[in-house]
Amino acid sequence: MSDENDWFGPDAATFGDRLAGAREAAGMTQADLARRIGVKKTTIAAWENDLSEPRANRLSMMAGMVNVSIMWLLTGEGEGMDAPGEPDQGNLELSGIVAELRAIRGEMRASAERAARLEKKVRLMLEQGQ
Repeated sequence: MSDENDWFGPDAATFGDRLAGAREAAGMTQADLARRIGVKKTTIAAWENDLSEPRANRLSMMAGMVNVSIMWLLTGEGEGMDAPGEPDQGNLELSGIVAELRAIRGEMRASAERAARLEKKVRLMLEQGQ
């Protein structure tokens, strides 16, 4: 499911991207969703910006309110939203830019994971040397 047209798949979108897309498709603002699940608007913003993640009970409530599965919110697989419609001719250039940005984000995610593995290895080596 990670082809270039899989807008909400794990290679193209984060949990926050999927949450924001599903919330908007459900016609809710961040404030609306926050009020309905009993959190602050800043909490929703943090989830959508991938600065934090909800606990399981909030995740379950949100999935029901935005009409997607929990699995789709977490991974992009399962019952979720369809990708946006095909762009018109005027937006083809923008679509190319979006695709390039998605590719850059995927590369950055891979680099961040690689850096985290290296950091862990260095910490273990430092602990063993002390």
